[in-house]
Amino acid sequence: MRKVFQAELHQIGEELTQISQLVTEAMRKATLAFEGADIELAQDVIAADARIDFLQNDLDERAIDVLALQGPVASDLRMIVGSLRMSASLERMGDLARHIAQLARLRYPANVVPDNMVETFREMAQLDLRISEQLTELLETRNLEMSKDIYDANSRINELHAGVFKSIASPDWNVPAVSTVDLTLASRYFERFADHGVSVTRKVNYLVTGEWHPLSESGV
Repeated sequence: MRKVFQAELHQIGEELTQISQLVTEAMRKATLAFEGADIELAQDVIAADARIDFLQNDLDERAIDVLALQGPVASDLRMIVGSLRMSASLERMGDLARHIAQLARLRYPANVVPDNMVETFREMAQLDLRISEQLTELLETRNLEMSKDIYDANSRINELHAGVFKSIASPDWNVPAVSTVDLTLASRYFERFADHGVSVTRKVNYLVTGEWHPLSESGV
């Protein structure tokens, strides 16, 4: 029975990593679609989101079955409950990548971002992708030294996000209302993607150390 239990725990861990890999691929394609007005890539991201949703549901059902049938305690219980919460954050990251792709599809063949904001959004996209890649590695290796890089990237995204809103609120902002709404939404999507990445990072730290810090280095 114990071997079956350990196999179930291992499967849950593998599924978390698999979801994270799919989220990374979704964000990679979404940012390319967003920057290049690539409607085919955007459609790929939108269609692939169903796979992330399916895997999250499968993981959650598996975790609930283990809770009900195995009665885990201590670190095993932390791992299962933490996995349920992490899967929800990863699924939301997939949704946010889909939202970015949907913006690209909505404005095709035009680009969502005006020329004066391209570099800002390119940096946000690169940082989000870095967070997602590092998060996958963190889930695989449990190397907590990677956490600081994730927190630092999130802090920089917060700065860029605040800068977007500052630009939009400035008296000399002359971008059409539709584009302003698009930029506001896009900036929020990139910022929330990073926040969910930080949330998963904190939970991995908790699983490894057993210590929970209400606020991470990023303040989220």
